[in-house]
Amino acid sequence: MGEWYASLELFPKIYWSIALIGSVVLVIFLLLSLIGGDADDFDGDVDAEVEGDSGVGFQFLSIKNLSGFFAIFGWTGVACIEAGFSIILTILISIICGLLMMVSMAALFYYLSKLQSSGTLHIKNALNQVGEVYLTIGASRAFIGKVSINVQGSLRELEALTDENINLTQGNVVKVKDVTDNGILIVELLNK
Repeated sequence: MGEWYASLELFPKIYWSIALIGSVVLVIFLLLSLIGGDADDFDGDVDAEVEGDSGVGFQFLSIKNLSGFFAIFGWTGVACIEAGFSIILTILISIICGLLMMVSMAALFYYLSKLQSSGTLHIKNALNQVGEVYLTIGASRAFIGKVSINVQGSLRELEALTDENINLTQGNVVKVKDVTDNGILIVELLNK
């Protein structure tokens, strides 16, 4: 392999070097992305984006995209040289293909980041939702019962109290009118 590389002229040698190094770096970044590593975040402060719920924006210029650019730039250049294209045409086609790769990767990582969900239940999202009593709820907050209610797209069984003068039994349809500080739903009977 060393003899083959040494026998290359300068222009093909540059493209082969860029293609091989860019490919190795790109594979490393893709593997890190698959196992949860994040090479684009050097300052370690991820919480600011998560708490603001802004997510990751469209990042055209990132380390992953640059490694993709150089990998495709190099391999396209190698293919153009092997096809006998001129130096100027090889450089032009390589740059265009590299930029297309950057746009594609930026779009891919942007849309993949939109698929993430924290799964954290925000109990305040249960306000004004309609559910069904699962375990009897004591009248005038006598004892805690449970309701089955759809919150954030999934059916949940949550603890509940009521201010009604009667016990709410299994099958009663209720509406959440408040949530206590410790996350217990305050429900009222519908269709009294």
